[in-house]
Amino acid sequence: MYELRRGEVSSLEESRTAYNRLYRARRLRQRDSFYLWILSLLDGERGGRLLDVSCGEGTLVKFAAREGLRAYGLDLADAAVARAREETGSHAILIADGEALPFDDEYFDYVTNLGSLEHYLDPEEGVREISRVLKKDGLACILLPNLFGLLGNVKHVWETGNIFDDEQPIARYATKNEWSILLERNGLVPCRVLKYEREFPRTLSDLAWFLRHPSKILRLIAMFLIPLNLANNFVFLCVRVNGEH
Repeated sequence: MYELRRGEVSSLEESRTAYNRLYRARRLRQRDSFYLWILSLLDGERGGRLLDVSCGEGTLVKFAAREGLRAYGLDLADAAVARAREETGSHAILIADGEALPFDDEYFDYVTNLGSLEHYLDPEEGVREISRVLKKDGLACILLPNLFGLLGNVKHVWETGNIFDDEQPIARYATKNEWSILLERNGLVPCRVLKYEREFPRTLSDLAWFLRHPSKILRLIAMFLIPLNLANNFVFLCVRVNGEH
């Protein structure tokens, strides 16, 4: 595993301060179609409880609620939570630490963590907490970055000589097997692993965006040709160790 740090971030409050600064400076979110794709992978039943850990602006929570799920979110940064509550109109979004979830054991049917776990002070504790709050027959969806993503880090190193830096306080990259081992030894067993480069547009606004950015369409096509182990990101669908899924 490769770790990249920007400055000294060694405490929860230092991390919160850094993320408040980031959220006040720019938006940290994907296109709507990404979140709709994630929900399609979960195939959640109406009335099921979903928690989006490190929910950012709350877009997944908003779409999950529209699909009939009882959707919750939390984020470390109060700037993110304020934006998420405005985005969703919901107060089921909390300021909380992903390494110490404020929920009872086995409370959620679905738990997501999308591109955030690799930025935690202790990612392994974050995984243990997801496993703890997930029901025995629940499903977790976790997106993590590949150290050897062909169109990500490999391309960036080729062009610049440096690992890609997304300007977050801590970033970690690992291979598919390294991430799988980290998940499993902390209570989550990957039952399916998918590659992620780009998502197919699921809204008219996202389709229009793709048409304005032809290079992104090429990347979408390239996704079919890139082997899983060289994908830019991995999406792990996980059950609890000894789970029933």
